[in-house]
Amino acid sequence: MYIVKVHSRQQTIVDKVQAISRSNKGNIMDNYLVAILATTTKLFALMTPPAVLSAFLSGTKQYDEPQRRRTALKTSCAVFIIGIVLFFFGNTMFSVFGFTLDAFRIGSGALLFITAVALMNDSPDKNKISSDEDISVVPLAIPLCMGPASIGTIIVMGTSSVGFAANMVGAVSLFIASSGIYAMLLCAKSIAKVLKNTGIAILSKLTGLLISAIAAQVVFTGISAFLK
Repeated sequence: MYIVKVHSRQQTIVDKVQAISRSNKGNIMDNYLVAILATTTKLFALMTPPAVLSAFLSGTKQYDEPQRRRTALKTSCAVFIIGIVLFFFGNTMFSVFGFTLDAFRIGSGALLFITAVALMNDSPDKNKISSDEDISVVPLAIPLCMGPASIGTIIVMGTSSVGFAANMVGAVSLFIASSGIYAMLLCAKSIAKVLKNTGIAILSKLTGLLISAIAAQVVFTGISAFLK
């Protein structure tokens, strides 16, 4: 009888430990998902989707559907590759040029402010480009998606990420954001029909507001670190 009671208590303890373990795993997964969602949203906004959308529409007017799909795929692949290289190897730049992470934060934050102001003053007509040549890498991937501000922010994110989990969050977020650009470009004509020029302009303003908030946080973080 005593043995049965002891066994029952041991089983209860094991069940509690397993329940706590499952709960902790669930919390960790939730934290990762929240981090991926927040980072993806930030990266996608930094890629200035309204500017990319209007440039893609004007540059692919003469393209047939297969050409548009290839251009969209090449653009998103270029964005992802450039982002991954900067995220994982951007730290080498700090060693080569001898500047600090906080100095780069302040500089990239200033560029983000400029990007935000440009978006607030932007209109779809300003982003018209020629369709006589391949536009997937230049200007769509660089400098529209990967301009100075987004490049600086990705380098700061990569340098700040410590550990395998943080690096995976950054890499997955870059992949999802690049996939979002691909999906947006595939649906560019449908989006343009729904939003029209006025809707794209409004979306551009909202993106500018979001980027200005990101810029303020980046600059504040850099200045706070300098003052410590």
